[in-house]
Formats: sequence, C-alpha cells, structure tokens
Amino acid sequence: MKIISGGVTAARGFKAAGTHCGIRKNHSKKDLALILSACEASAAGVYTTNLVKGAPVQVTRAHIAADGKLRAIVCNSGNANTCCADGIIKAERMCSIVAHRTGVAPSDVAVASTGVIGQPLPIEPIEEAMEGLVGQLTSDGSSDAALAIMTTDTVKKEIAVEFTLGGKTCRMGGIAKGSGMIHPNMATMLVFITTDAAVPSETLQKLLSADVKDTFNMVSVDGDTSTSDMVIVMANGMAENGPLSAQDETELAAALRAVTGYLCKMIASDGEGATKLLECRVSGAFTDADARIAAKSVIGSSLLKAAMFGADANWGRVLCAVGYSGANVDVDKVDVSFESKAGSVEVCRMGRGIEFSEEIAKQVLSEKEIAIVIGLNSGEGCATAWGCDLTYDYVRINGDYRT
Repeated sequence: MKIISGGVTAARGFKAAGTHCGIRKNHSKKDLALILSACEASAAGVYTTNLVKGAPVQVTRAHIAADGKLRAIVCNSGNANTCCADGIIKAERMCSIVAHRTGVAPSDVAVASTGVIGQPLPIEPIEEAMEGLVGQLTSDGSSDAALAIMTTDTVKKEIAVEFTLGGKTCRMGGIAKGSGMIHPNMATMLVFITTDAAVPSETLQKLLSADVKDTFNMVSVDGDTSTSDMVIVMANGMAENGPLSAQDETELAAALRAVTGYLCKMIASDGEGATKLLECRVSGAFTDADARIAAKSVIGSSLLKAAMFGADANWGRVLCAVGYSGANVDVDKVDVSFESKAGSVEVCRMGRGIEFSEEIAKQVLSEKEIAIVIGLNSGEGCATAWGCDLTYDYVRINGDYRT
C-alpha cells in the first residue's frame, strides 16, 4: 500500500467539484460539493447517534438502506438543515436537483448538510448553481469538494491510497470536514470515501462499522456529538477485481484504516482553536473495550486539554479521567508518561507520582503533537484516541458562531 494524491477522485470513475452557491455569505468560500461515480456503486454508511438528527442524515440513511447503492453525494456547508419543518422536503429536493442535472436516480444520491442548526435551508441557490457545478466535475476535483464542505475548519482534509486486491491495482480516497462539535459515537463529522474496488455493500458495511470503533469513534474535540454528520463509502468496482478472498478483505480493511486513521488525525489537529494534536495510547487493559473507554475519557477531559494547552504536566488529570471513565481498571497499576518529538517524560508509576523534571516536561508538552501514554498493566487490551488542546480561541469561535 502507498499514499497517492487525488483524494476522492483518485479512484477510477469518480469525479468531484466544489463551488460557492450563496448559502454562505463569504463569496470567497465554497459551500456546495458534488461527488459522482461513472457507474453504480456499492455503498455503506454510519450516522450520528444523536437523537436529534438532521434531515440529510435521515434521507441518506433511507437511500442506502433501500438497495445498498449510490451514484452521487451532494453536500452543502453553512446550514445544517436540522430541526426545520421542511427539512426532509429540502433534503429530498437536493437529491432531485442532482438527479435532474446528472441523469442518476434521486434515490441513488446521498445528501449531507453542515452548519448552523435550526435555520431553514435556502434551496434556490443550490438549484441555481447545480448546472454549473455538474459542469465543473473533474477527475481532479477532490480538493474543491473538500474545501466546499468545510465550516470552521482551517485546512482541507483529504488522502488517497493505492493497494492490490486479487492482483488488481485498486485505489481508495477520502475527504472530511470536522473541527468543532466532535465527540465519539459515530458520527461526529462528515467523511466521504470512494474506492474503485469491487465490494458488495454488505461487506463494505461490515468493514466500515468495524473500522469506526477504532477510528472516528475515538476522536473528540469538545464533547459535543453532532446532529448532522455521517461517514459514507462508495465502491464502484471499476478496478475489476474478482470476488473477495479472506486476504482481500484484510487488505481492504487495511486500506480503509489508512484513510480513516489519517483523516482522524487531521480532524483532531484542526479542532476549533486548537494548537496541539493529542494522541492518547492505552495499553495493558483487561479488554480492548476497556482501553477504548479509558482513552476516550482522557482525550475528552476539558481539564486535561487545558493543561496540554498550557504545557502543564498535570498528570493527575489523566488518572482522574481514567478513574471516572467507567473502564475496568486497577488504579494501583497505572503508569503515565508524556511523549513528543522533544522527548519523553514519565510522570506516574503504579498509580503514584514520581519525581520528574518540570523543565523537560515543559519542553515535551510545548510541541505541536503530544502523546499521552498510559499503561494499565492488567491485560492485553489496547486502543488509541485523538483530540486537541482547549484554548481561548475555542470560546471565541463558538461565542458568536451563529451571529
């Protein structure tokens, strides 16, 4: 497997585009994206667990559930189309607008929206821009689509990989948005993944559902699970690989993990107001489930996140988060250290503080990427979670997000 360029258009048969249609007031920012497959594609999705779900989530889930197939994904930013009386009507209308301009069936279109909750989505700008957007579709349009789905993101998020199935070269690529309202329990972001591998929709769903347990469900920026977001995978089969063997499924799962893992780190490092990427690595848990619970609790601790912003080695906040996480943990066996490219500093051994250099700790925690390494010393379970520091800018960004 190797990393290649191209994002969601790296795979054969996929085109993408992004444009400014007028939903967002800033004309310099794209706000409407389209991804189109040249042929019918198997599809799978995971969706927000928030009981308050945006209309696009409901429509997309129904479209994929009907036959496991898609041809296109349309997404707007600037308005979430959530908690609106006409939300379902407008989400379905977005699918029909795409269908009218591309010739695909409305039921073969996935729809997504991200932005402010509770404000009616203006459908006219989308309808007026669609002809031009379809005309802009290109096999190198992934970056434009990635830009169009951003809200408070500061950088576009895309990746692609190349791998082999049954002797055939296959490609997989993805784009994502996510900066705020990010917290574990799928989904808390928008992620669109494409591949030219031939994969039945049932297999695709199985692999995606398994993958998110250790990737997107392990990302937290601010503890808020979004109402609107999803992860969608499309596989159009244009690589012409044969039926999947057990080894092929393993290779496909590895490619998916390479894409989703990379996007997880990008989302966490681009958290609203963030200055540091935090990676919490837990090992020695009784079970993998216990490791996941502990890692997510640490990465979600506001006190720990604030300490990381200040480069303060306040390791007690790590133990505190492990202790209230609900994981089965022997707190008298917990080891903690902090690591970065500046070095490593051990701060806790067997649940007790040890002497360490505050000066070295400050250097370690002043880097842009920091690992919080936790040894539970009780079993073989392990997990990794990603997050970011909590800064003054997080409050500034969210204090006037709507107005």
